[in-house]
Amino acid sequence: MPNAAAVSDVDEVVIPALLGAARGSYAQAIRVHLAGAGFDDLPRNGGFVLGGMASHGGSAVDMIRGLGVSKQAASQLIDTLVLRGYLTRDTNPNDRRRMTIELTDRGRAAAAAVRSGVQAIDTELARMLTPAELAGLRSGLAALGRIKERLQEAT
Repeated sequence: MPNAAAVSDVDEVVIPALLGAARGSYAQAIRVHLAGAGFDDLPRNGGFVLGGMASHGGSAVDMIRGLGVSKQAASQLIDTLVLRGYLTRDTNPNDRRRMTIELTDRGRAAAAAVRSGVQAIDTELARMLTPAELAGLRSGLAALGRIKERLQEAT
């Protein structure tokens, strides 16, 4: 697809192409902020997990479940995050069959870099769009998410 910014009439570009062109904006900004903070060893989807745990208080399992990956991929991601010092994994004192996974200081610092990357894109969007346009973007993306959920339930 041609660069979405280079297209003179954005109404002529199909939505999937626009989504594809826009998809990497947050990821690229997050990568830049992580690298600048010295976290260039974070595995793919690691920033999503750490950022979600720090921002929303969710568990690593909840964050990974949101990625829609297999249990094996989820386990490998957690293993990597533990080995690289972003998470700790301990036996749950209340239920020895379960593990407790928490952010380390390094994980919290990486999550702060993720948050900075997200805020950079949010700030730039707020400069480029009116509040009504930004609200419309959020509503449209939320609607696409609901459509996806409905389609998944139907299969």
